[in-house]
Amino acid sequence: MSGARTSPTGRFGVMDDALLSEQRAYYQARASEYDDWWYRRHEHDMGPELNALWDRDKAELRAAVDAFAPRGDVLELAGGTGIWTGELLRFADHVTVVDASEATLAINRDKHGDERVERIVADLFSFFPPRRFDVVFFSFWISHVPEERWTQFWALVASAVAPGGRVFFLDGARPEHGLANGPDDWRRKKLAEIAALHGGDLGSQVTPRTLRDGRTFRVVKRFWEPSVLEAELGELGWIAQVHETSWQFMYGEATRAR
Repeated sequence: MSGARTSPTGRFGVMDDALLSEQRAYYQARASEYDDWWYRRHEHDMGPELNALWDRDKAELRAAVDAFAPRGDVLELAGGTGIWTGELLRFADHVTVVDASEATLAINRDKHGDERVERIVADLFSFFPPRRFDVVFFSFWISHVPEERWTQFWALVASAVAPGGRVFFLDGARPEHGLANGPDDWRRKKLAEIAALHGGDLGSQVTPRTLRDGRTFRVVKRFWEPSVLEAELGELGWIAQVHETSWQFMYGEATRAR
């Protein structure tokens, strides 16, 4: 997403409850594979040079979280397998992790135990926070919120953050950023992938995802240009600063406008 708002329709049709149900099913089924993507294992291994660039960008994200310092009582939305739960625990007194997938939360528990961590299985589009928190954090989730649920989701975040509280989020960068800054070999492969999945449409908001066993699911995937995201959040009553790493990721922080 690099400019004006786009239609909520994509190659696979209008976004609806069935699509969101399919998205939840995908992440439940993918639980055991998810970390391999983050750590560039198995089919996600890009080779030493590209893996090193990926790790550089991961380090940029971690440095941004360190600078933000998510202290106090933290709510992690779409916490999944706990890659970022562990980072939050370096700062937070307590972390409440919410995810729609029991399977990913089981992996989260195996990694981090129950000390200072509470886990809640819930669909984020129907979840209501049990209290207000000092920090609300979500990783690789903002791109999975369809346009129709955008205002609803940010109303949830507003209801969860305490007065004076803060929000931090991170996700994949828009394809245009990656293509502009990625190595030539990777760029060619990425363009071929976009052509195969979306007919070359960088703005498509629905994408197919395939598991190792061959099952394919549709998921919402909306990318954001930083200034557009800042402006849209401003319309919803947030003051936000959004940045991109050198190649692959986006991150931002937000507070309620006074």
